[in-house]
Amino acid sequence: MDTKRTIRKLLFVTMWVAIGGGMLTLLIAAMGRQRSETCRDYEISISADGEKDLFLDRADVLRLLKAATHGNIKGQPKAAFNLGQMEQLLEQNPWVKSAQVYFDNRDELKVTVKERVPVARVFTSGGRSFYIDGDNRMMQLSEKVSTKLPVFTGFPEKKKLVQSDSVLINQIRETAQFISADAFWNSQVTQVDLVSCGPACWEMELAPLVGNHVVKIGNSENLQVKFDRLYLFYKQVLTKTGFDHYSSIDVRYDGQVVGTKNNNN
Repeated sequence: MDTKRTIRKLLFVTMWVAIGGGMLTLLIAAMGRQRSETCRDYEISISADGEKDLFLDRADVLRLLKAATHGNIKGQPKAAFNLGQMEQLLEQNPWVKSAQVYFDNRDELKVTVKERVPVARVFTSGGRSFYIDGDNRMMQLSEKVSTKLPVFTGFPEKKKLVQSDSVLINQIRETAQFISADAFWNSQVTQVDLVSCGPACWEMELAPLVGNHVVKIGNSENLQVKFDRLYLFYKQVLTKTGFDHYSSIDVRYDGQVVGTKNNNN
């Protein structure tokens, strides 16, 4: 009985040694093959949600890739490519939201880049300008593409942002996306002015295309309700009095529209 048990143990150990040796052989062979394989070609794909005009182009991405590989891409050994590092380098670009870099079964490098989409253009009180995207990311302007976006003015000029500034950026983003999603307001609102209402407190005032008045909307809470009241006021009042009859229209408070008449009327 002991002899049979010993034989079974020897067979079991021998089997696993053989399996382990085979796997090791395959791994070594695969590593050797990877060292000898080279990048045959590369393909760069750039996309952005709902955008036809891209702020990045193929040359921008290629320049970043060559910096990561310290030279040409095509013809280099596959083992020389640190794909994770290349993805991180691409995502350091403020216009890149995400990047995927991988080799296909034909040894071609595939580079897929998803671009950030700006939703608002912001001007600071010091005259600087930048974009904000749907993730509240601040981005530098592009010299290649100009796009029509809701414009916000009066953002505080600071070297370092604080928590209240992050809240303000979020309100800008929410308001910009609301305006852009509505064809009427996207045409009617020419810019949004940021007005201080105290320490770390900001409210928004709209400058319309038609009418010599400002619209006080406060913060970005209940935008749909506020703009619905404003539209009803336009339709029921301003179509009769004229769009220059009031100097300001206030929709900040629930259930109210407060109009201040123009002194010239």
